[in-house]
Order: sequence, then C-alpha cells, then structure tokens
Amino acid sequence: MNRSDVPGWKRWLAAAGAGRAVYLAWHAPLAWCRRSRREGGPWQQWLDHRGRRAMQAAARRLPVQAPVASGAPEAYFLTGRRFWYQTAFCAASLAGRSGHPWRFTFHDDGTFDDALTREATRLFPGCRVVSRTETETRLERALPAARFPALRSQRLTYLHLRKLTDVHAGLEGWRLVLDSDMLFFRRPDEVLAWSGNPTVALHLTDVSNAYGYPATALTQLAGAPLPERLNVGVCGLRSDTIDWTQLEDWTAALLSRHGTSYYLEQALVALLAARAPACLLPPSRYHVLPTEEECRRPTAVLHHYVDLSKRGYFRHAWKHQTV
Repeated sequence: MNRSDVPGWKRWLAAAGAGRAVYLAWHAPLAWCRRSRREGGPWQQWLDHRGRRAMQAAARRLPVQAPVASGAPEAYFLTGRRFWYQTAFCAASLAGRSGHPWRFTFHDDGTFDDALTREATRLFPGCRVVSRTETETRLERALPAARFPALRSQRLTYLHLRKLTDVHAGLEGWRLVLDSDMLFFRRPDEVLAWSGNPTVALHLTDVSNAYGYPATALTQLAGAPLPERLNVGVCGLRSDTIDWTQLEDWTAALLSRHGTSYYLEQALVALLAARAPACLLPPSRYHVLPTEEECRRPTAVLHHYVDLSKRGYFRHAWKHQTV
C-alpha cells in the first residue's frame, strides 16, 4: 500500500503518536470544556482575561520603591516572565502597606531575561535577581543529583518545588518566601513581627487541608499528626535546619506510592511542620480564597488568590493598589 493510500487520520496518528493524538483529539478539548464550565463559560473567561491584561499593563506603572535601608526586612519570590506582573503587585503592596521598603530577592524560574531584570531593578532598587545558572551551581553542591534524585528530577517539571530547593538549599538563616498571587491591603503586623525576630516557621491558614496525598500516608511518613490547613503562600523557614535527606526520602516515597501532585510542595512543608513548631497566620486577617465581595471591598490584611478567587483578583482586587 502506498502512503497516499493510508487514510489521513491514520497518518496523523502515526506522526503524532497514538497517545499524543488521543490527548489532543479527546482529553485536551474535554479538559478545556470542563474548565470553561467551572469558570462560568466563555464570556466570564473573557472578562477574567480582560482584567488580567489590564493588571499586566498596570504593573508597568507601579510606583518605584524607595531605596532600601540596611536592616530592611527581606522577602523572596520564585518568579519569571509569565508571573512577573503578579510578583510586582504583591511586592509593591507589601512594601506600601508596611510603610517602608523591603529588600526583595527574585529567584529566576528559568524565564528571566535582561529586560525583566532591568524592570525588576527599576521598580525595586536594591533587589537581587538570582539567575538560573547561579541556582543550579549551588544545587550541584548542596543537592547533587546522585544523592537527591527525586528532588532534583521533580523540580524540573514541578516548579513549585523550587520554592524549597532553589531558595533554601545550601544557605543559612531564615527566609520568607511569598507566592506571587497575593496582595496586601493593611499593615501586616504579624508578618513584620516575625521578620524582626523569627523563631518558628510561618505559614498561612488554608480553608481546608490541601496536601494532595492520603492523610494516613502523610501521618505515617511524618510520625506525627500534620498541622491542620497549612498553606504555603506565605512560607517562612530556616534554610539551614531543613533536613534535605528526609525531604528526599519523603518525596521518593510519595512519588513511588501515589504519583506526583500539584500539592507536593505543600505536603512536604506540612511534613516538616509536623516535626517542628510553626505559626499559622490568623485566617480572619489573612484570607485564602477570598470571596468576590471581599475582592471588591477588601477588609483583610492579605488575600491569597487560589482557585476561583482569581476572578475577583483580576477584575477587582488589584485596582485597590496605587498605580
């Protein structure tokens, strides 16, 4: 049979690979339809997209932070080209509501370029951008792939894990790592107090347990009950006390028994918190998954825009910041 005699759909399957073809022809469209329905349909998605585009444009008009004084509190972000506008709004809102500048360190997620570095240093004088090359050189010393294969391989495909490995491995002292999809609306007294004298880990309080793995499996690994409703949008840890060998063992065990999860990083931090004291910020003042009404008229100190609360984030909440 000549190639021209083979039906087109069979040639397409052969070229794309059967599995990939099935994904493109069936699973991807089905996933899009489910997501669209969950987000309110195409019209609501378009309104969300319009709000997101307006926020991206406004990020370039944020006020330039004043020069950072010695002894200023520090915060760390894992970020890059795709999420920079959210990072910029979060950092600017933290500094603005605190009443003084912060020293920011931005860890490159692999997409920073010279233009983005210039923008970061323009908006936040005195900030530091940690390049991918610098991070990978440090990881080769602190977490060599031969000894930490699960952590090193997982961070390549599961970027959230880099908030642990890239920010903390091989370093000393306390670090406050913030997710980009957050905004501050009032003075964060609890965060400022912790930054001035950290003694235990610091985290947000979630709306429910979201650890991605069976509770019995996590409790068994930790050897102790896990904290309730820990959320890593705010994650203050002491770098030099993290047991990386233990994290490697936990990661390998979870992956081999249950596979990967979007919440792997949060599960690992919860496992750490099960073995050492931690402080969870009060949910009455630090809101995870704020309602649309709260996004329209913020009363909280902080919002963490997870899941469907991103609608209120893109349409309303960011507009309360000075641009």
